[in-house]
Amino acid sequence: MRPVNLIPEEERLGSRRPMRSGPTAYILVGALVAALLGVTSLVVTSNQVDDLQREVVQIEGEVSAAEAKAHELDAYTQFHYVREQRVATITSLADSRFDWERVMRELALVLPDDVSLTSLTASANPAVAPAGGASVSLRSSIPGPALSLTGCARGQDGVAGFVQALKDIDGVTRVGVQASSLTGGETVEADSAGSSAGCETRNFLAQFEMAVAFDAAPIAGMATEAAPEVAPSSPESEAVAEE
Repeated sequence: MRPVNLIPEEERLGSRRPMRSGPTAYILVGALVAALLGVTSLVVTSNQVDDLQREVVQIEGEVSAAEAKAHELDAYTQFHYVREQRVATITSLADSRFDWERVMRELALVLPDDVSLTSLTASANPAVAPAGGASVSLRSSIPGPALSLTGCARGQDGVAGFVQALKDIDGVTRVGVQASSLTGGETVEADSAGSSAGCETRNFLAQFEMAVAFDAAPIAGMATEAAPEVAPSSPESEAVAEE
């Protein structure tokens, strides 16, 4: 059966009756919600700003305390810096010194019986050239400490043996022979200072000039003084010359 509405038509106003409150209530509720959200956000932001400001104040206080502490320790820092500088200077000076005494002692130990030295010059750098010292041009190519040697040996084999003996000295890196020749029986006159400039008499004696380098040693300053010239005069050298 089809339903029938028994309410008179003039009283059927419910479906066409306007809203009792209208849209104003919804607008007001939305505005209140928006205001509540804004206030909440403002409060949260304000609290965060306050926290950050307190943190900034705390950090500034810590920085001030650290700066004050650093200022108190500044004197110790300067003292430490000066100490490090002085230690570095002393270490540099100590490293730049060369133990010539040890070298001469070892040279005396390795010097063969059939070799005599007529001139020996020890210098820390090639710029130092003491008057009357051995003149060996190979010395100019050695930037560090070196020995300049001239002398006599029993033949070329004696010169070669002396070169090998020099390599046994602690610190020697290379030995350069500038010249090595037999005297041919010629007698070399002594110079004005009284020292022999070469090998005398016997034609089996070889006259040599050589340079002994200590390349691993620190290079001293240009003002470093050379060791004094050594002109050996030993019974062994006289025996070689008299043979």
